[in-house]
Amino acid sequence: MYKRLVPVLLLCFMVAAGSLGAQSADGSGGISSDGISSDRSLNVTVSSMPEAKVGFVQGFTFPFLRGDGPLTAGNNIRATLTAELTPISMDGIVQGTWTPIAFLQVVAGARIGSGWNIRLFGGDIRGIGINQPGADGAAEAVGSAFDGIQWSSYLGGAFQFDMAAIFPGDWNHVVFRSYHEGRYWGYSAASATDSWFLESDEGENRNGFNYYGSYLVGYQMPIFLNTVGFMAEMDKYLYNTPNRDLWGDGLGCWILSALLNFTVTDWLDAALITQFESRRNYIEADAEDLFYQYRHIDNDKRRRLAFYRVAAILSFKLP
Repeated sequence: MYKRLVPVLLLCFMVAAGSLGAQSADGSGGISSDGISSDRSLNVTVSSMPEAKVGFVQGFTFPFLRGDGPLTAGNNIRATLTAELTPISMDGIVQGTWTPIAFLQVVAGARIGSGWNIRLFGGDIRGIGINQPGADGAAEAVGSAFDGIQWSSYLGGAFQFDMAAIFPGDWNHVVFRSYHEGRYWGYSAASATDSWFLESDEGENRNGFNYYGSYLVGYQMPIFLNTVGFMAEMDKYLYNTPNRDLWGDGLGCWILSALLNFTVTDWLDAALITQFESRRNYIEADAEDLFYQYRHIDNDKRRRLAFYRVAAILSFKLP
């Protein structure tokens, strides 16, 4: 569940900061035209689900291949180092973003971390472990705290546009961003045929490749409510698991989000996110209690849309 907040968080505050638009020739948009700049933030996430996350982000922006025109005046390479802590995991993330022209970005990064399992509100919250069926056919997490390293590396690209680049004006910031990413992830305690849990998700991960894509449309305003937007995200497993079509392993999972971002003070931004997700429909009445590979997809109606969560994200700018 936690990992799906990361792209929402990054994109929401990217829009709020105005970095989706073309940079002006005077070095506006938070990037110094005469040297390297740095910034730090502390991000706190809570939601309607039993989850919470605290992240510290250190960013550096390097001017790179800048020109004099509006499409190249803001060209840069941005590097971020992130440390994240949740009640069931801890992670470190390094990411580089190259903006060779105002409407394009190339993103590469890596994540490494580990976790543990806890019992809360009468249920198990699984931060790590192999997902395998028990004697009754239900999913079980097999593993102990810090019994392996969970890691990933990814490469992505984005196309982005701000209407104010063509029609300048404080009220003309209609922004659009399309991002597509290939990711390889692994768990050192898992074999090639094992499924595993990552930060209390469904436990359908395997060592292998995944695809992630997102589409964001937003409107920025020079007021307290500085951004409203809508985002559609899709995760798709690319594993060649035998008989995967039986439980719908090849179906992508869609997350639909309504985004509101507020400038509370000069050093505090707040985002409110309401999310719905596509879920698979199964033939079995007790499907949610079964190990996922024991389920059978309903081919007459393979998906349904359901409420996912409401999340709040506070971003504190640090000196």
